[in-house]
Amino acid sequence: MKALVINCTLKPTPAPSNTEALAAVVVAECARRGVPSEVVRAVDLQLTPGVERDMGGDDQWPTVHEQILASEILIIASPTWLGRPSSVAQRVLERMDSMLSETDDAGRPVAFNRVAGVVVTGNEDGAHHVISEISGALVDIGFTVPGQSWTYWHLGPGPGPDFLDDERGHDWARSTGKAMAANLIGVAEALSVRPLGPPPS
Repeated sequence: MKALVINCTLKPTPAPSNTEALAAVVVAECARRGVPSEVVRAVDLQLTPGVERDMGGDDQWPTVHEQILASEILIIASPTWLGRPSSVAQRVLERMDSMLSETDDAGRPVAFNRVAGVVVTGNEDGAHHVISEISGALVDIGFTVPGQSWTYWHLGPGPGPDFLDDERGHDWARSTGKAMAANLIGVAEALSVRPLGPPPS
């Protein structure tokens, strides 16, 4: 079993990412439970606008698509900007739209029997809205989103310091992140035994 984290920060490498710092808590708990993770910083890639699996040219989405299909657990990590997911997160979800028409060898949607969760950071409120928007899109695509498969950090209301600049609220965000990892792995394991799929014809 493997996990993939798509970090949708607006900051290209090597800039420190508050969102990646919180996602690292989930990655560490997954590793402690025997599940390795890979982290992709989407802003570093050429992700061409569109809803096809491969938009041609220098589009790098096909590689990310392969990484998603090679993982049983997907985590979308996004900062909150103006109370909404980042523009990079929206681009990632739009590119995942192509998965709606893809099926596996058994005729099941390719997102079936994969679980997904959300990590959110921001120095103002809006985390629950971001979680809802991303989770809803992932369910539409076919992922299973377990209960409490998210964690977030903010110091709302109003602007303030960033996750890496202030220790307030870290204990809660970390404990919730560990619970998130446990729930994602637990449901992924259950689906591996009793997979979802269309009823026999």
